[in-house]
Amino acid sequence: PVCDIEVPERLSSSYEQLKRYRLVERCVHVPVREGSEEEILLVHSLEHLEVAKSTQTMNEEELKRVSGNYDAFFFHPNTYRCARLAVGATLQLVDAVMSGKVCNGMALVRPPGHHSQRNAANGFCLFNNVAIAAEYAKLKYGLRRILIVDWDVHHGQGIQYLFEEDPSVLYFSWHRYEHQEFWPSLKESDYDAVGLGKGKGFNINLPWNKVGMGNSDYLAAFFHVLLPMAFEFDPELVLVSSGYDSGIGDPEGQMNATPEVFAHLTHFLMQLANGRLCVILEGGYHLKSLSESVCMTVKTLLGDPIPQITGEMAPCLSAIESIQNVRAAHKPYWKWLMYEGNYSSLSSSKFDCSSTEKESNSDETVKVKRFLELHMKNILFPVPPIKTATTTGAKISAHLLPVPIHLVKEMDKTELKALVSGCCADFAKEDKTLLSLGNMLAVLNKILTKEVCNGIAESPTSSLSVAVALRHSVRFGFQRVLCIFVGDMEIVPNTEDGSFSLLLKDAEGNDFFSAVLGFILPVAYSYQPKLTVIAVGPNRSLGINGISLLFALLQGLAESQILAVIEDTEVNLMQSVAKALAGTSTPHFGVYVPPTQEKVNKIKILRDQFQQEWKMLQCSGKLSG
Repeated sequence: PVCDIEVPERLSSSYEQLKRYRLVERCVHVPVREGSEEEILLVHSLEHLEVAKSTQTMNEEELKRVSGNYDAFFFHPNTYRCARLAVGATLQLVDAVMSGKVCNGMALVRPPGHHSQRNAANGFCLFNNVAIAAEYAKLKYGLRRILIVDWDVHHGQGIQYLFEEDPSVLYFSWHRYEHQEFWPSLKESDYDAVGLGKGKGFNINLPWNKVGMGNSDYLAAFFHVLLPMAFEFDPELVLVSSGYDSGIGDPEGQMNATPEVFAHLTHFLMQLANGRLCVILEGGYHLKSLSESVCMTVKTLLGDPIPQITGEMAPCLSAIESIQNVRAAHKPYWKWLMYEGNYSSLSSSKFDCSSTEKESNSDETVKVKRFLELHMKNILFPVPPIKTATTTGAKISAHLLPVPIHLVKEMDKTELKALVSGCCADFAKEDKTLLSLGNMLAVLNKILTKEVCNGIAESPTSSLSVAVALRHSVRFGFQRVLCIFVGDMEIVPNTEDGSFSLLLKDAEGNDFFSAVLGFILPVAYSYQPKLTVIAVGPNRSLGINGISLLFALLQGLAESQILAVIEDTEVNLMQSVAKALAGTSTPHFGVYVPPTQEKVNKIKILRDQFQQEWKMLQCSGKLSG
């Protein structure tokens, strides 16, 4: 009975839902093969392989007896072959990504793998698909840095045991723990298990000590733990142990995260390793929650705009406790944590998350199914037919841009004058200014009417263009606009409600990540804008790759609707921003340089100042209130 939930419908319902959303036809189909014995032996012992092989001809009694040797594992005569197919499918995906045949992909496989150990099956897992993939990629492609992200609700102790002494694999797992009460109930699943020997600092456990964790808790874990570590580690390949039992309605996880959070998590991971990302299915036992979450992941891998995240953007205190504990445990091993304050680990179990006792399983399953049907209708939207636009009047002609950019016709002079007179006649006196505003508004209108997803406008006066864009957007009905200014520019005060401005004046390479991950993203996600405007002005200390990465990271907001207003016409900058907006390439930030103590302190002061208003900031620094 314990394995009633691990059913073939997990794959078939996910695949059917992918077909319903017409996502299957947009993917490259990679043929499946069985993993070879040599490949399985990359992480498993010969003895384990032989036992698994011998089960193919066993009767039911013998199968029960062998299964009894393992914790929560059950053999069937076909298990061995299915497990070999799961390994082979995972390696086929790694080959397709590493050879450049595809940018990224997902392997829908059963049985899962992350609990299985060198010499033992465990927790529905026979062979460790993701661990084998990591060893295979190191061997075949000479990789020196692989990131494994395990967002399954159970701790992947099998992966931890296999790599805990290996600094070439950074393993991150969040998991339901409840102070060691929840399976697999291991001391070494807690935050203080940081790795052994040379692998110290390369094993990151984020234990959830309450059920009911939601979207904001998962995002906070990415902003305040995983992403800073991942960018410092600079992986050459990212593998995801993608269990969706951490999603809403799952009988195992009892968490509250809705399917679109997996779109956001996937999007962030796509900014690493040149976009080389392999997502491999692990758990997930509520069929509706699982299949919608799989679709959200694949939609994002295909580069579709990302649905707005739902729910209150405020992590619960139990999540904050866990995040602070992980940061404290890893402070000796990571440059980004060097000046992050000497907070000690917290240990209070009073902290609570908004979860209620569950009803009976079948009632709960039906209720969640109904909720998700409605929820997905509410958050999904037609994808604009065009990804990125600029105007025909742009100084940099579209043929210089590296990706197909849609050209928008310049606005008619009379129409423009009428629009500007109602909006900001006091600013636009010169013809040259008027012309650049016309170009910008032509692109903005296409974004506001959802004809294009995002756009680039050149402007000799970017701060003025932003002021006009703001007023126009608010009048159009977009009440929440996030503006980010990069470089040295005057911000024209906005007299109408509806916008929030951040000036990123002197963010250099060495404090870019602490500014963006530690402050800008948490604030932006707390604010939940309907449109993002990013202005790039002169005298910037942030390089082209940093600017492009900022554009890429912010596409999780406002259904990916971004207007870029760029003051100088440097071809390289325009090309790089165009690529980031079109989603065709991931800018590589270069070698990680730790921030200075002075910069870290500045950001800390800002966080303390604003964390009451913007709750996503509350996962780092002092806790107040």
